[in-house]
Amino acid sequence: MEFVPGTTPGLVCAHHHLYSALARGMPAPPETPTNFLEILEQVWWRLDTALDLEMLEWSAKLGALEALKSGCTAIVDHHESPNAIEGSLDVIASACEEVGVRVVCAYGVTDRHGPEGAKAGLAENERFIREGGRGMVGIHAAFTCELGTIDAAVGLAEELGVGVHVHVAEGFNDAGSGAALARRSKANWLLVHGVHLPDGIELAGSLAHNPRSNMNNGVGYAHPSRFNSNVVLGTDGIGADMLDEFRLAFVKQREHDVLATPDTAWRWLENGWDLVPEAKEDTVTWSYPTMEPWHLAYTTGVHPLDVSIDGTKVLARGAVTTIDEAEVRAKAAEQAARLFANL
Repeated sequence: MEFVPGTTPGLVCAHHHLYSALARGMPAPPETPTNFLEILEQVWWRLDTALDLEMLEWSAKLGALEALKSGCTAIVDHHESPNAIEGSLDVIASACEEVGVRVVCAYGVTDRHGPEGAKAGLAENERFIREGGRGMVGIHAAFTCELGTIDAAVGLAEELGVGVHVHVAEGFNDAGSGAALARRSKANWLLVHGVHLPDGIELAGSLAHNPRSNMNNGVGYAHPSRFNSNVVLGTDGIGADMLDEFRLAFVKQREHDVLATPDTAWRWLENGWDLVPEAKEDTVTWSYPTMEPWHLAYTTGVHPLDVSIDGTKVLARGAVTTIDEAEVRAKAAEQAARLFANL
């Protein structure tokens, strides 16, 4: 019987950190983290401080390339580089455009670097969006921001007619932020993690569930089915293989509810099209014939053969057509070495 490959629209990574693509193999932190706040302080906050725009360019290209090779044609990105803020969203957008992947950008505003750092983050969001960039206003995590900074970001988003992209209640340190954000949230917001949000909280907007990252950081299970919000799937920067994230979302739910079916996690994956509707018009041809949740939940190794974005074939027989993959990987390795030296 002739093999007939299955097809789907392009998949959406609803929460990514493209700046983290160079992090693999980074030096060990000066002290071993023992909780989530220490992981942030010893790993990710050291990493983002060490970035410059050249590192960011190749990190974003590598992340976008790997997304494309996983059948992900659209990324909703959340960025931080406190020593290279101005122009950073342009770098990410240009890198994704060169690869051919759609991207929605946001700079994560924070008071971790003082009021001037918060103002610079707000200014980068405003500049990028006013100049025609596709974006949201980012807030790093509510517990790293003064209430005035959160209100400034919310006001800017309303002025620009876009949503807010914010981490909320990922760890215990941020558990109390849900109520303040819930009162402010709008239908076009993207709230990320929600692990420690209380039951019954009313949140407007979408909730990005990141099961692999939550497990990796030991912060707990978000139980996203308990929310009325539109649940979407993200990776929190651990690649953009959305079929793999779907499988993990399903088995994590199954771990807590043996009656759970893969249909729920598949619906979360499909909800990504609400954030980037154009991705639904993209076409991915896969190495497996039956692209439906009950098959894919138990079938690993499924990969794209061809991908077309906006009518242009950007992956042909598994090879990227838009950019030299070997060059991207080589340049990314060079920039990773620079980054590690900074660390």
